[in-house]
Amino acid sequence: MTDRMRIKLDRTLCDGFGICAKHAPEYFSLDDWGYAVLVGDGDIPERDRDAVSRALMDCPVHAILEIGERRPDGTGIQPLREPDLENLKTEDNEAEWGFSR
Repeated sequence: MTDRMRIKLDRTLCDGFGICAKHAPEYFSLDDWGYAVLVGDGDIPERDRDAVSRALMDCPVHAILEIGERRPDGTGIQPLREPDLENLKTEDNEAEWGFSR
């Protein structure tokens, strides 16, 4: 296990339950409307990992994500592939990347 944890907060998912701020107030505050705001850069030291993990797990809408999470089956996160713009097929001004209509 690494000694550091990195998280991010997807504010578009937050519904303002405030559970994260209850568990880890050093890393989550609530704005004027009650929605979560990440305090700091998302770098969590080992000493605070339990509180932040609890906030992550208890978030009802899963708005807190651990950066670099792996799937339970051990499969790593696949990198995104950029589209091949050199060989981009167009038909009637509609872009196609090799999928069927």
